Amino acid sequence: MFELCLSCPQAGVEAVCDALEALDALSVSVEDADAGSAAERALFGEPGLPAPQHSWPHSRIAALFAEEEGARAALAALQEQECFAACQGGTIAAVPEQDWVRLTQAQFAPVPITEDFWVVPSWHEAPAAARRVIRLDPGLAFGTGTHPTTRMCLRWIAAHPPAGQRVLDYGCGSGILAIAAALHGAAAVDAVDIDAAAVHSTQANAAANGVSGEVLRAGAPELATGSYALVLANILAQPLKVLAPLLAGHVAAGGALVLAGVLTRQTEELQRAYAPHLALALADEEEGWVLLAAQRSGEARV
Repeated sequence: MFELCLSCPQAGVEAVCDALEALDALSVSVEDADAGSAAERALFGEPGLPAPQHSWPHSRIAALFAEEEGARAALAALQEQECFAACQGGTIAAVPEQDWVRLTQAQFAPVPITEDFWVVPSWHEAPAAARRVIRLDPGLAFGTGTHPTTRMCLRWIAAHPPAGQRVLDYGCGSGILAIAAALHGAAAVDAVDIDAAAVHSTQANAAANGVSGEVLRAGAPELATGSYALVLANILAQPLKVLAPLLAGHVAAGGALVLAGVLTRQTEELQRAYAPHLALALADEEEGWVLLAAQRSGEARV
């Protein structure tokens, strides 16, 4: 494997990347050329806010090629293009052979939710203290237990086990919350998402954790019908605001609504959005994120 690297100003990044892809690069990556220096700039904004800028003033572009000859041919062809005029560098170096699978796996370790409830990748042994384990590998869908919003939801489920209840996981991602609800005794769980990859991931992860399709159903949002004793939604503040009437409408008498994906500074904004339906209260907080929960009055139903 050989890597072709060059520095490119903001205006030429898109054209150079397109050219490299057309020249049969196996992959093309872009990063801040000033990373690690005083000139480093954040590219992405906080959730729910627009990005402060679309790309870095100077970017490092790296393209991978299977053979050195291919990388050199691509560089020669790129140098003839108008977009290359403002670029600098153009170095080619061999990429050392590595066990990429092992390196990737090394980034993910077991995640403790409580003393006896853990999220454990399939290649790890479960800790001795673990009495309840979710086996979950990183995939295309969000939710591996490493993000504060997911951990807070899992802690809430562990502290309020939905034994015998009907549960809705809206925006299920990897299915981790739906699986946790099932492992904590839920009688029926509907896990819904607009992303087909998330639905497939949830089905596969549920099967891997011994949760049957009779207990956990995954599908498009239309799958969610009627009332639920517990409604979970770990998304982001803006869609949660839009979904307020729908999510609150699914909460049964005596049931609970648990929302995550909300920054601390967005707490009051969410509370106002849900005020006509339910009174949200702060249930947990971690690393600038909050967990909001509400309970509908009335006699609890499953």
